[in-house]
Amino acid sequence: MKEKDYPGIFPRVKAALVDSIVIIAFMIITTDIFSRFENVPDSAKMIAFLFIFILYDPLMVSIFGATIGHRMNRIKVQQDDKDKNINFGFAILRFLIKAFLGWISFFTVSTNKDKKAINDMIVNSVIVYEK
Repeated sequence: MKEKDYPGIFPRVKAALVDSIVIIAFMIITTDIFSRFENVPDSAKMIAFLFIFILYDPLMVSIFGATIGHRMNRIKVQQDDKDKNINFGFAILRFLIKAFLGWISFFTVSTNKDKKAINDMIVNSVIVYEK
C-alpha cells in the first residue's frame, strides 16, 4: 500500500475560507432569485438558506470527494481505508461535527500522523492531496 500525502492545517483553512465565499455567493444569488417573485413565504427562504448552508459541504464531499475550496487547494476527502468518497450519511455527520466544534476540530490535525481533524476521526475519513 502506498503512502498517502496528508495536507496540514493551512490548505484546510484556505479551503474553508473559499467555501465560505462560495456559500455567501449562493445565498446572494438565491436572494436575488427570490426578489424577482412576489410574496415568497419566509419559510421557503429559510429552507433554501438552510439547504445551501447545511447541504453544500456534504453533497459536494459525498458526490465529488471535495468542495470547491478543496478543489482549489488540490485536496479531497475520502474514506480512510479506501480511495473512495465517503457516503452521504457520513458526510452529513462529518459536517455537523465540524460545524458544532468550529475551529476546535482543527486542533488535532497536527497531533496525529494522518493529520486528521476530530470530525474525520469520528467518521473514519481523511483529507489527502489529489493525485
